[in-house]
Amino acid sequence: MQSLQHIEFANPWYLLLLLLVPLVAFFHFKPGLHKPAAFQVGSFANLPAQKSWRMLGRKFLPILFLASLALIVLALARPQQVLREEEVTAEGIDIVLAMDLSSSMLARDFKPDRLEVSKRVAADFVDKRTHDRVGLVVFSGESFTQCPLTTDLKIVQRFLSELQCGNLEEGTAIGMGLATAVNRIKDSDAESKVIILLTDGDNNTGYIQPMTAAEMARELDVRVYTIGVGSKGMALTPQGKRSDGSYVFDYARVMINEPLLRSIAETTGGKYFRALSEQGLETIYNEIDQLEKTEREVTSFKRYHDQYAGFLSWGLILLLLQIILSKTVLKSFP
Repeated sequence: MQSLQHIEFANPWYLLLLLLVPLVAFFHFKPGLHKPAAFQVGSFANLPAQKSWRMLGRKFLPILFLASLALIVLALARPQQVLREEEVTAEGIDIVLAMDLSSSMLARDFKPDRLEVSKRVAADFVDKRTHDRVGLVVFSGESFTQCPLTTDLKIVQRFLSELQCGNLEEGTAIGMGLATAVNRIKDSDAESKVIILLTDGDNNTGYIQPMTAAEMARELDVRVYTIGVGSKGMALTPQGKRSDGSYVFDYARVMINEPLLRSIAETTGGKYFRALSEQGLETIYNEIDQLEKTEREVTSFKRYHDQYAGFLSWGLILLLLQIILSKTVLKSFP
């Protein structure tokens, strides 16, 4: 017999019959209601003082009957286990993450560095976008699509976890990164199209200017949120490479072109954020998550699996057990 969790009743009005259970119990156990037959005994001296197991067992017979009554009533109410399936029919949001992979993202003002924190926080954000499509574009001196728009969020998170600096041409081509993201999302028929562009520097290379890409986004009704990631002042930042490919670190001033990032966001109807710490970056993604919530029309399908047989079986078993015991080993004589 199944537990009552996730159980609905097809005939709930039968549950009113459960009121009979306390009513029957009241009339059965009410003191003085059942008067014993008159039987005169001269003396109780020779009667056994202890109670036999039959006398104790008879007290449980009414409990068996009441339990069987309750289970039979539950069976009449026709309990059903509900299996839910949901199909999202409304268009959700398409989001492209455009992430800077220039070597400065290895700066250690975040622990362990800006890139690892950005990857981790972005993955948490992706995990919350249950019904949306998400894509990933990366850029440094050049840009390309790491992952096209997809509803398979695990794939996006896997690509995020594998991002590394040094695989692309060095530099920071913000305009190229934004243009690639716009090109990836432009044919979307989603209700809302969003790009989240994260960088820690200034546009210093690429053949597409950032504001040109921003104008493209505006014309295509794409909203861009820009995030400048990095503390203020000096940070331990890669300054070159050794012959073995490892980076040489030294302190350098954090240079984020905030006016440019703010202009990109304002041009497209988005918003600019500055992340000075991991906690600040988490707060920014949470705010974007709330800004980009839409109501969705959801069609629910329910499949039912009848569970009344278990209740009925146990009810009849207890009732049969009560009848057998009351007519055999626990039979009482007037």
